[in-house]
This record gives sequence, C-alpha cells and structure tokens, in this order.
Amino acid sequence: MPDSSTILLVDDEDSIQKLLAYPLEREGFRVLQARDGEDALRLFQSEHVDLVVLDLMLPKLDGLEVCKRLRAESEVPIIMLTARDDELDKVLGLELGADDYITKPFSIREFRSRVRALLRRASASRQPGPDGDLISLDGLEIDLARRSVEVRGVQVQLTYVEFELLRILASHPGRVYSRRMLLESLWGGADYREPRTIDVHVRHLREKLEFDPAEPEYILTVRGVGYRFRDR
Repeated sequence: MPDSSTILLVDDEDSIQKLLAYPLEREGFRVLQARDGEDALRLFQSEHVDLVVLDLMLPKLDGLEVCKRLRAESEVPIIMLTARDDELDKVLGLELGADDYITKPFSIREFRSRVRALLRRASASRQPGPDGDLISLDGLEIDLARRSVEVRGVQVQLTYVEFELLRILASHPGRVYSRRMLLESLWGGADYREPRTIDVHVRHLREKLEFDPAEPEYILTVRGVGYRFRDR
C-alpha cells in the first residue's frame, strides 16, 4: 500500500531533487520541493509536512539555520543531508534538533530506508498508549500516552527522537543499553549510522532534564558500554 505522507525536500541542486523526488513519488509519497532556506520555511508554514529532508548547504538560509527555526516550532522529523563527511557538521545538526543525517554520496536504498524508518517511528509515536502510562521519578514525570514530559513541574519540549530515547531507557530502569542497541531501537538498524549520534541525543536530553547535566541523576553513563536509566 503506498504511503501518502508529505515530504519536504530542500536542496538547491536540480540533480539531487530529481534523484530523490522520483523514487519517493514512485512509492506514493507527496514531495514538496524547495531550492533555498527561505522557500523551505514558507512551504512548511503553508503545507502539512510529515518529514523534512534538508541539505546543509543552501542559499539565503543554510540548512542548520532552517533546522533551528523548524525545531523551534515543530517536532517534525528532520534528516540532514551533507556533502561533507565532517563530524562537526553532523553533531551540530543534531544539536539543533535534526533526528538523523546522511552524507553524500549515498545509495537510494539507504536514503529510502532512512525516510521510512523515521516516518514509521513518528507514526507509531502518535498512536495513543494505554491510559496510566506514567513514569515518575524524583521530579521527572513522563506521560507515555500523551507524550509529554515535566521536570520539577515545568513542561519540557522534546523532539520525537529525544522522547523515544527517553521512553526506551526509562521504561527499563537499570537496564544497560549499548549505543548500537539504542540505534537499532530508534531506527530499526545501526548500519551507516555513527554511534556518536546517540551521545549527542543523550547530551541534549540531559541539558533539558537534569538539574546539573555534568552530574546526571536520571540518564547515567555506563563507561565503555552505553547508558542506563536510574533504578527506582
């Protein structure tokens, strides 16, 4: 059954637009195309968008600035495209709220896999959970059904990947997760993905949740292995 999700594809190169739009449309996706950052923001405001594919290097407003502005108002899944295999670009994109990144050149199969994984995860996250799915621990309240988080009585805005990462860890307090396990849980696979991606999302979560991110109380590092949520 074809997917009717709407994807906003932002890239100033016609060749990339054609290369990526065609296989997506063939699978039933609705593809909106923008050639610069300002056009991307205008389209996003005027259309319902389920996922954004965003090139790093754009005219008028670069991809990182567009990502920052989108994230300020929306939890829409964002995949960053970068032509440079530059760790700083990847990490900075994630810190501004991107959910995934992919480095050019890449295979169409890999690209479609990333798109489908993010859309599938976003769709699943919108399904209501059973009533009473509440995790509460020393000032942190996670409402799984409403997908809301409060810390010391203050509502905290998480991206959907941040929420999923928190949900996975908090639902199994004390269980140690390796970075690879978390990559597979979040995206259905760890291939082509840098394990450090998890470190960035964890750092983001700690900055939003912890009283002192340098001395975390909730999300603990297991040196040489990965992370665990604090035992009750």
